[in-house]
This record gives sequence, C-alpha cells and structure tokens, in this order.
Amino acid sequence: MTEEEQVAQIKDWWLRNGKPLLTGGVLAVVLVFGWQAWNSYQTRQAQGASVVYQQLLETSLTPSGQPDAGKVAELATKLKTEFGGTHYAQYASLFVAKVAVESGKLDDAAAELKPLLDKPVDATVGELARQRLARVLAAQGKIEDGLKLLDGDVDSAWLASREELKGDLLVQLGRTDDAHAAYLKAKGSLAEDAAVGGLQMKLDDLAKGDA
Repeated sequence: MTEEEQVAQIKDWWLRNGKPLLTGGVLAVVLVFGWQAWNSYQTRQAQGASVVYQQLLETSLTPSGQPDAGKVAELATKLKTEFGGTHYAQYASLFVAKVAVESGKLDDAAAELKPLLDKPVDATVGELARQRLARVLAAQGKIEDGLKLLDGDVDSAWLASREELKGDLLVQLGRTDDAHAAYLKAKGSLAEDAAVGGLQMKLDDLAKGDA
C-alpha cells in the first residue's frame, strides 16, 4: 500500500469515526466535570445547612432554656427553603416540633411532624417523627390515632421504644393487659444486660395494680 493510499484510508476512517469519538470524548469530559460540580454543590449545601442547624440548636442556650420562637421560626424556614434537600431540613422540623410541644402548641407540633412520615430522609427520622407524633396525638386526646401510627413492622433497633410507647398509650386507655404485653415485648427485645429502668418500673406498677 502506497503512502497516498494509507493517508486516504486514515482520512476515510476519521470521516467515519472521528466525529463520534470526539463527541464521546467531549461528553465524557462534561459528565466528569458535571459530576464534580454536583458533588461540590452537595458538599456546600451540607456544610451550609450544618451551620444553620447549629444556630438553631443554640437558640436553646438561654438563661431560661426556652428558645426565642421568632429566631427558631426564622432559622427553620431558612433550612427548609435554602437547604430543603438535606437531612438538616427535616432535623429542623423535629426541633421545631419539640419546641412547639414545650410551648403547649400541639397542633403546630403535629403539623411539623406529619410531613416527615410521608418522605423521611432516612429510617431514623421517619421513626422519630412517628413516635413523637403518636405522643402528640395522645396529648391531644387522640390516643387511638396515636396507636394506629405504631402498628406495622418496625426495625429491631426501634422495637423497644415503639412497644414501650404503645404500652404507655394503652395504659391511658385503661387496657392494662394489652399494655403489659407491650411492655414485655419491649423488654424482650432488649439485651439481657440492658438497663430497662423506667420500663421495669412500668411493669411493676401494672403488677401492683393487678394485685
């Protein structure tokens, strides 16, 4: 094959394959830089959200221990609007609900917790919101509604706290036998050397009531 023929073959190959290769190379570069930019954005979001969340927690550092309601609302809103895709936005809802309960604003607490049941960022947030909402509903006199939230499967790590809470609500309804069963289930899910403390006291109190 002459040199001219080799050059002609190279030109022909480039015409057929050069553009797709170039396009693929450009696309690969775009994807790499795009992925790096996204990771960088996510890191900045997490860092920014962490700072605001810390400020939110620090609102409780007052002489009375009661956070400033206006500051709490301001910081929580900032987390939800500017950092809505982070875990901290939902942590903020848990904190706001806690403050609302301490202030006797049970409706506000329930409004913060309910959305977390639908789309929790992780299982821990979902279960915390579920149990706290059940307590809020019970405090509102909606004990049966609270019990319904505690039905269904639960991760073994949360079984003890959920069953103990279920027992607490059943006691409020006067269903002591069911409460006793729930407390026993909670105790049975703990390691033998685990300190059951208040849980054992609740079982003892029910036993005294039956005596």
